[in-house]
Amino acid sequence: MINRQLLHPESILIVGASNNIHKPGGAILRNLLNGHFAGTLAAVNPKEAEVQGVKAWPSVQEAPAADLAVLAIPAAACPEAVDVLTEKGTKAFIILSAGFGEETHEGALLEEHILQTVNRHGAALIGPNCIGLLNTWHHSVFSQPIPQLHPQGVDLISSSGATAVFILESAVTKGLLFNSVWSVGNAKQIGVEDVLAYMDEHFDPERDSRIKLLYIESIADPDRLLLHASSLIRKGCRIAAIKAGSSESGRRAASSHTGAIASSDSAVEALFRKAGIVRCFSREELTTVGCVFTLPELRGKNFAIVTHAGGPGVMLTDALSKGGLNVPHLEGPLADELKARLYPGAAVGNPIDILATGTPEHLRLCLDYCEEKLDNIDAVMAIFGTPGLVQMFEMYDVLHEKMQTCRKPIFPILPSVNTAGAEVADFLAKGHVNFSDEVTLATALARIVNAPRPASNEIELFGVDVPRIRRIIDSIQDDGYLPPYLVQALLRSAGIPVVEEFVSVRKEEVLAFARRTGFPVVAKVVGPVHKSDVGGVVLNIKSEQHLALEFDRMMQIPDATAVMVQPMLRGTELFIGAKYEEKFGHVVLCGLGGIFVEVLKDVSSGLAPLSYAEAYSMIRSLRAYRIIKGTRGQQGVNEDKFAEIIVRLSTLLRFATEIKEMDINPLLGTEKHIIAVDARICIEKPVAADGTLE
Repeated sequence: MINRQLLHPESILIVGASNNIHKPGGAILRNLLNGHFAGTLAAVNPKEAEVQGVKAWPSVQEAPAADLAVLAIPAAACPEAVDVLTEKGTKAFIILSAGFGEETHEGALLEEHILQTVNRHGAALIGPNCIGLLNTWHHSVFSQPIPQLHPQGVDLISSSGATAVFILESAVTKGLLFNSVWSVGNAKQIGVEDVLAYMDEHFDPERDSRIKLLYIESIADPDRLLLHASSLIRKGCRIAAIKAGSSESGRRAASSHTGAIASSDSAVEALFRKAGIVRCFSREELTTVGCVFTLPELRGKNFAIVTHAGGPGVMLTDALSKGGLNVPHLEGPLADELKARLYPGAAVGNPIDILATGTPEHLRLCLDYCEEKLDNIDAVMAIFGTPGLVQMFEMYDVLHEKMQTCRKPIFPILPSVNTAGAEVADFLAKGHVNFSDEVTLATALARIVNAPRPASNEIELFGVDVPRIRRIIDSIQDDGYLPPYLVQALLRSAGIPVVEEFVSVRKEEVLAFARRTGFPVVAKVVGPVHKSDVGGVVLNIKSEQHLALEFDRMMQIPDATAVMVQPMLRGTELFIGAKYEEKFGHVVLCGLGGIFVEVLKDVSSGLAPLSYAEAYSMIRSLRAYRIIKGTRGQQGVNEDKFAEIIVRLSTLLRFATEIKEMDINPLLGTEKHIIAVDARICIEKPVAADGTLE
């Protein structure tokens, strides 16, 4: 629980306080004193009567009561200290000490004792194994740097104390201001989800920060994270996050395409997409996104680049284009007019290069044109460093002035943090941020622009026969992969178009079906999971004789139980799959189909049930999206139908939670239609306590 004593204590007791500022107990007291904590400070130190000018007591038994106690003592001594202080009325604890559940079983028992004590007394607990809590009221952290604090600054919530420090190191050089820094450590009582929940439930739009940055090592409660993150974003907040520890090594072995591709990282990606969280993959990305959040919100994807250095302008153009953003070519009377007012040799095609000899007035002129005359420009990137021959104060003064008055966002890229260190520091002191690397900025912008809004909570039911889906699932007795006729029945119940097919162990019946539908046809073995690997798929069979030969051959394949025949269809091969992840639910994946899904691994993920907005976001985030749209004379795929099938599949999964893995691969797509050609569904019925199926 988060309470007033944790956030705004009137008194703080440092247990383990020290005169040595290189120890946690000394560093945290120093930070509290330097932060001008307005309440009462007290210390516990068995060897000193005074620590850094603060009165000290030899033990917690003799120390006065306090709202908040910060413990910087060995883990073994913490439970007794908490027992004593809770009896005195202490209602909040920050335990810096390591050596608890993150290390040993004995440490976990100490941790559990502390949790039971604080919960019994209605107290708040941060940690253990953390750097502390920092806000505008008190600096209860032992680390450096202490960022510049402001009520409208960033709220940083981190699972890791060391990572929080490194994020701060990255942020302060960019000029990013902070409102609070939470290091939750082992998160025995208060974790990332709890902090977000508190911020959501107590959100004050007039006073609270609207920017949240997260570093998460473990998502204990995905539903809670989703609920409060999406709620905060709907209230006007912006959230970016790193989720660490989602590598391929954690992937579970599986027989389906989806199982082979999906990982815990797919679930994280899906959760962030549904919540509207901007996902980052490094500290530099996270703090850069945080800086972008401080600027006016982008209203389009068209950028002008104004610079006096050609190379960075070209690299920025490439990086923006790679992220799906535009640097439109500037030409015509307005471009000619601007060029005539710059030095000879200047370029205005975009990037706008005013040359190394360009003046502050040239910069002002270019910004005025972008703001007032160039309607196809939504934002401006200004790249200005120095070769060390001139001072940049006047140039940065122009940026300062225009960033205050222009409606369109201006992104300052000031790379000369050494040779123009004084000028950059002066610019940051005026309340601005700086993006010293243009490519990192472009990557961050692409992540922000392509992040969807929080998804709707409504389930799309139109055209989905839920009662029939449940009747089919309830009729199944055994776990494992379903026979083709049940797969088709489930897909048809969800309104997913399915190719006509026929399965039989009798050759004459297979031949009769092919005669009725017409050649060419496709033949597939039934039984083996990976049909292609055993020669169990033959395309473009044009005669009865050929089909008869393939039937005989396939029935000799080990584990073959029958042969399936389908009309031969043509189109772009697509893929949709799903996998059930513990705590997250069903993760739905989409991408190109056939063998490409495993070779290229170009898939995007969403968390069922999905809205149409989420489905479109998934499709458009694929690297292969150009193929889906149609490129170089090739017909594209009906994107609306693809999104509809993704949504319908997610609704099917919502009402058939017994499905643990499934593929539809391939779906064949044309400009008009998309149809499922092959699908596999693996189910697992829940088991009751007595061992029977529920």
